[in-house]
Amino acid sequence: MALIPFRPELVGTHPLLLELLGGGTESIVAGAAFARIGKASLAMVLLAAIPGMMKFDPLYWWAGRLWGPRMIALVSGRSKRGLKLANRVPRWGRAFTWPAVVLAPFVPFPGMVIYVIAGWAGMRLVTFLMLNLIGTLMWAGALAGLGYAMGQRAVDIAQAVSHYGLWISLALVALIIAGQVRSARRARRSTWQHG
Repeated sequence: MALIPFRPELVGTHPLLLELLGGGTESIVAGAAFARIGKASLAMVLLAAIPGMMKFDPLYWWAGRLWGPRMIALVSGRSKRGLKLANRVPRWGRAFTWPAVVLAPFVPFPGMVIYVIAGWAGMRLVTFLMLNLIGTLMWAGALAGLGYAMGQRAVDIAQAVSHYGLWISLALVALIIAGQVRSARRARRSTWQHG
């Protein structure tokens, strides 16, 4: 969360640093585009993705190991689908968890659900880390391929975002604060008039 105001600036000036700290999609694409024009190393783009993308994954695995179904219910938003999944996991074992951990970066929902399931299903930490690394490198490789193919065009976009991004971020923060202040004033007036 602390990086949010700095993301627009870093994506066009220091994408590898942003990638290392945050592991975001845009930073990997921008880093590979910078590699295409000779301002970065493609190997460094892939290596920086590892800690950036995997930094919290072992914690989710560990939470699954400690709290199992309760943690699955928490991260799945207590949805019926999440609870059904939690009940099926013990029967599926490796046939589900191993490919799920590898493919977690590609799924359209938070991978933390899969990491919690892997911990709860009894996957060893070393196995989890290896499978997670494979999936992370596959995802980072796909994004890096996109950035490398775009080359200078992606660099130009990233630099434009950096140029205007800080001001846009500040404007959005100001709008959010103004909206919150206005809502609080209305609530106070409503309470004062009816109270």
